[in-house]
Amino acid sequence: MRFSDSPIIAIASAPGRGAVGIVRASGRDLSPLIEAVCGRALVPRVATLLPFRGAGGETLDRGLAIHFPAPHSYTGEDVLELQAHGGPVLLQLLLARCLQAMPQLRLAQPGEFTERAFLNDKLDLAQAEAVADLIDASTEAAARSAARSLSGAFSAEITQLAERTVKLRMLVEATLDFPEEEIDFLEQAGARAQLDGMAAAIAAALARARQGALLREGLRVVLAGQPNVGKSSLLNALAGAELAIVTPIPGTTRDRVAETIQVEGVPLHITDTAGLRQHEHAADEVERIGIGRSWEAIRGADVVLFLHDLSRRGEAAYEAGEAAIAAELPAGVQVIDVWNKADLAAPGSAPEGGLAICARSGDGLPALRQALLAQAGWQAAPEGLFIARTRHVQALRRCAEHLALAQAHAAQRDAALDLLAEELRLAHGALGEITGEFTNEDLLGEIFSRFCIGK
Repeated sequence: MRFSDSPIIAIASAPGRGAVGIVRASGRDLSPLIEAVCGRALVPRVATLLPFRGAGGETLDRGLAIHFPAPHSYTGEDVLELQAHGGPVLLQLLLARCLQAMPQLRLAQPGEFTERAFLNDKLDLAQAEAVADLIDASTEAAARSAARSLSGAFSAEITQLAERTVKLRMLVEATLDFPEEEIDFLEQAGARAQLDGMAAAIAAALARARQGALLREGLRVVLAGQPNVGKSSLLNALAGAELAIVTPIPGTTRDRVAETIQVEGVPLHITDTAGLRQHEHAADEVERIGIGRSWEAIRGADVVLFLHDLSRRGEAAYEAGEAAIAAELPAGVQVIDVWNKADLAAPGSAPEGGLAICARSGDGLPALRQALLAQAGWQAAPEGLFIARTRHVQALRRCAEHLALAQAHAAQRDAALDLLAEELRLAHGALGEITGEFTNEDLLGEIFSRFCIGK
């Protein structure tokens, strides 16, 4: 952790010129800074218009100052916000004045205000991450979902699941610690039913987290195929703009061209690549480098749109090139076969299972967009969807795996309660990774407060 007791300060507004710029400070006691720069004490949580004073008493600017005394602030410490005119030079002068007025101040590191909010229990870890996700949201749906996570919707669901796990753990460990009580745990406490209910709840949370992660991170889509099959035309059609040069000359695209679009709020990061053919057939060294970069993009893709030219189907040289590309596609990469130039071929000539489109006219593009979402596992986003990250999905997946093992132990006639307890502990730990709230000490506190251990 980078956390320290020293007060911190930074320019909190975006770089560049703007109508308003913000300098923010946070620390245990900012009264010396307030007195030096503002000239007087401030009414808590009230915006006060006043001059910001330089070291010699001169006015650097006139703006709004707001003091948020601890603990009722974003970070849980004293927070001072100075809202000045948004000139970069002026903000740097104001920042330098604050550092000079209060020598204990130091420049904040990236994310340190939110880090202090987490460490001071103003936000949990998932909410802290949602702050960055809200700022980085590339679609309206992602912004709305990040706002829900920031408000605690995701954390509340995870906390509820963790509480259910804790209760079950306490029952199991009570049985382990007090065998003389002869508690018929599995039957009387309904452990199997509780486990089944928890497993179902985790599965539902995992499905929603996958949706949230997709909403946040998007889908990496690569357009691949032989030269002159219409990859650049398809990129332009999907983007709704002339991003790539389109000519009938094979090898026109020499390097990757990328664009981000959105379909139903899901960001699709689409990359057009150089036409794939054997290196010895490349026109020059530039095209050979472009082909190498194309394969590099394919290996890093979530989905590859393998474009075929429907008008050339059956040509010996063309089919040989198709087979060579198909043989080299990396295992594990999802591939959607797309048959372009359907306007130049007979109706129904596309192979079964392939998508027939015309990139120039737009025919078939709605079906292609839905196929991309389906391949990613996307479902229509419910209004209450929360943003999530890959680490959240991984933690929920581990939790589900441990609960499945716990179910297997509980199903045995002579259930191994120590193994069951261990799987529940691991499942609980995976959930705790998401919010950063539960530790072993927290579990001990729960046990001592609910059970008469000394009895």
